[in-house]
Amino acid sequence: MTFKLGIDVGGTFTDFLLMGRGGRTFAHKELSSPADPSLAVMNGLRALADSQSLDLERFMREIRIIVHGTTVTTNAVLTGHTARTGLLTTRGFRDALQMRRGVREIMYDNRYHPPPPIVPRHLRLAVTERIDAEGRVVTALDAHSVREALQALAAAQVDAIAICFLHAHANAEHEAQAARVVREAMPESYVSVSSEIVPQVRFYERTSTTVLNAGVGPILAGYLRNLTGRLAQAEYRGVLLIMQSNGGVATAAAVSERAATTLLSGPAAAPAAGLACMAAAGGRSFITVDMGGTSFDAALVRDGEPEVTTAATVNRYALALPSMEINTIGAGGGSIAWIDAGGLLRMGPQSAGAAPGPACYGLGGSEPTCTDADLLLGFLSASYFAGGRMKLDSDAAQRAIRERIAAPLGMDPVEAAFGMYQVINVNMASAIREISVQKGYDPREFPLLCAGGAGPIHGAAIAAELGIRSNVVPRDASIFCASGMLCTDLKRDYVRSLAQPLPQDGETDARMLALVDEIEHQARATLASEGIARSRQRLRFGVDLRYLGQYHEVSVPVPERLLRNARWGAIRERFHARHDRMYGYSLQEEGTPVEVLNLRLTATGVTVKPPPQRQPRRRASPAAALKATRPAFAPARGAFAQVPVYDGDRLAHGNRVDGPAIIESVHTTIVVPDGHAALYDALGNCLLEAE
Repeated sequence: MTFKLGIDVGGTFTDFLLMGRGGRTFAHKELSSPADPSLAVMNGLRALADSQSLDLERFMREIRIIVHGTTVTTNAVLTGHTARTGLLTTRGFRDALQMRRGVREIMYDNRYHPPPPIVPRHLRLAVTERIDAEGRVVTALDAHSVREALQALAAAQVDAIAICFLHAHANAEHEAQAARVVREAMPESYVSVSSEIVPQVRFYERTSTTVLNAGVGPILAGYLRNLTGRLAQAEYRGVLLIMQSNGGVATAAAVSERAATTLLSGPAAAPAAGLACMAAAGGRSFITVDMGGTSFDAALVRDGEPEVTTAATVNRYALALPSMEINTIGAGGGSIAWIDAGGLLRMGPQSAGAAPGPACYGLGGSEPTCTDADLLLGFLSASYFAGGRMKLDSDAAQRAIRERIAAPLGMDPVEAAFGMYQVINVNMASAIREISVQKGYDPREFPLLCAGGAGPIHGAAIAAELGIRSNVVPRDASIFCASGMLCTDLKRDYVRSLAQPLPQDGETDARMLALVDEIEHQARATLASEGIARSRQRLRFGVDLRYLGQYHEVSVPVPERLLRNARWGAIRERFHARHDRMYGYSLQEEGTPVEVLNLRLTATGVTVKPPPQRQPRRRASPAAALKATRPAFAPARGAFAQVPVYDGDRLAHGNRVDGPAIIESVHTTIVVPDGHAALYDALGNCLLEAE
């Protein structure tokens, strides 16, 4: 038997999806180990080996591919525990990292301060060199000034060094010379070079991205060394691929060099999982949401293509690498309820995490969380959480809610629990509006794919808040991103800057065509070196365009034939349409000139996808899966009601469950409210429709 394995390390749980021949799957969840995430990975592998009646070494030899998503780099930035980093930059630009763009993110709040720079000022050192915007050398690189700076950084015991010189996107020679000096003088240091990471215009964004890469590089490299060492000890001989923020995977060696590509690693698999989930209905446009123990991630997919941004932020630090446009907020099962200074009930972003966890876990937690509220409302079973592996303490949940929330607000614990449920639902609906309404899309036109261990409890309520009538709970909802990792392709991104007017139709642009040839050759060579045959290589070009005098650009996907055939008018039309959708207007009729800022290429190595496992259709009655009834809060009635509880692992294609009802699976629970019906499709997904 040969296996493929997807692993998604989250803040509370580490998710596993094991796939055997023929596409048969087995899901598993393990409490995460934040101090050393690889411990939870190995614990999960032992549990999976037991499930297959194999010892660990034999099991590991049977695994061909592991695709791994990790929050190691994200958590390092969020907690401020990045590696000690030094920065070498052009003399006169030492403080650009701290000055940022000089724009306050919350315009009218003069007390809103930017986050402290990852590299403090005494570790940001200037060297003598200068290249102009056209790539011409104005002042040659002074190697002595580089060595002097390195002596200071070595004395400060930095672990990583970022190199970012002015206009290095136009001429990378000075950065390359400095990198050679650094690697000779400090061979143990992690080196991050802007022209290798993100060779494009905008000095602050390029510097911030290069520094982020340096700050998380040693941490990711150390984690991967630790993980690969443990896997080797367990006799793993297969391929280890790491999930990237752009929705593709890469080898462990590749991401070790470009660690910043993993800053949104885990959630980036959601669109791929959504496309596989919607295959039965042929759906290619949807919104995915994943509510786990710590966070809530929302992403929008339109016509089979997820939204991608090159202007992401991580903990308010600029990241210019292509990343899935995923909105992540602190809303999960472990989100802590609290009362603010104005007496209003709040949920999150603080989380009880895996340790100590919600009060009902009985692991020492005393703060009231979303999971405690769901238990008190009867949505969760105290005896069947995680399939019965964990017993929940209802008394502890009630006590935490009564003492911290209900008593201060003058409510009974059930009222307070329902208030917690409503507040977190509104928070999650607002997060979805940010990636839909604010981007020019009406969320009512998209089905909502609701995943995560906690998501299906809240899915119908979130959909109702947004006016969405169709809610899909994937078969592998609780390990949604782990399942998506088995459906992803190898992916690399390339960018070249060429700030210039967009030519008119028929005009030949030799510079543009030369860059097209350059990055295509580089992309195909890289994919070939990773074993991807030419027939499985896919190239997708794009250009960043803006109106003359405009500050922000718009990324526009462009077929290669339009670039090579000088169809600039067709490209201009695409830009006008995209600008109008995003901002509500275009300047097409005014004839405003259009500038091109960057040329982009996404190179994909298509992998073999698992075949969908279709089920035979059954009769509509779910009676065979009925477990019991229990009292659960019915929001439409404002009171508890006796609600039928069904075994979700026994429901299959054709079954229909009318609300109010609760569907319990080993790793997740679906709440079917009044006025809703749950229908199971051929892939085992639950379609929750408002009647």
